[in-house]
Amino acid sequence: MADPPADTSAQPDASINHAAALAYWSSNPPTVNSMLGGHPQLSRIDLQSSANFLAKLRRSSRTHPPGKPLARAVDCGAGIGRVTLGFLAKVVEVVDVVEPVEKFTRELVAGEGRGLKAVGKIGEVFNVGLEEWVPADDTYDLVWNQWCLGHLTDAQLVEYFRRCRGALVKGGWIVVKENMSTDLEERDVFDEVDNSVTRTDGKFRTLFKQCGLKIVATEVQRGFPKELYPVRVYALQPDG
Repeated sequence: MADPPADTSAQPDASINHAAALAYWSSNPPTVNSMLGGHPQLSRIDLQSSANFLAKLRRSSRTHPPGKPLARAVDCGAGIGRVTLGFLAKVVEVVDVVEPVEKFTRELVAGEGRGLKAVGKIGEVFNVGLEEWVPADDTYDLVWNQWCLGHLTDAQLVEYFRRCRGALVKGGWIVVKENMSTDLEERDVFDEVDNSVTRTDGKFRTLFKQCGLKIVATEVQRGFPKELYPVRVYALQPDG
């Protein structure tokens, strides 16, 4: 006898509504304060930690050692390009951008990033949600995902990671930097305000395994206020 259908209503990611999330973010101003939920002072700490994390990855890499910029990266869920401008463009020749809110990418290419766009430092701008983005194979040394994956369901996230895995050049990395759920029963938590899910470390590890990715480095972000969710960063590569 077949098992009854699973009750997905109890799963936090079943509540994700892409249209509602897009409406929420579209209602926000294109500022660093807005991107960081009213904590703009965290940007400098965050960007420096990310730069340090990538530097450590490169020191242990045979294919992407230190000494010259990476060829191409993509900033996924880029918002107004805070990570692109403050970090990636300094260590990568060309940075593509994936962001569904067009007013955010307009701010990026017409504002502080105007000069970088003019000289080709900022490459393709994809105004689509991550669930719809299909990258070309063998394109990126680095696929950077930060504070955006909570808008995808578990199933969408697995498919997204599989596409990103195919988009990596040999020795490249998918980096995930996200809030971690602190639920006492180790459950994911749905946020009704921005229509996203905050996942547990265990959930992320399960999803990585499902789509054929292995963790090659991971650490917890330091220097953030204790009242905020902890933030963990993972570097992933194809498993085998």
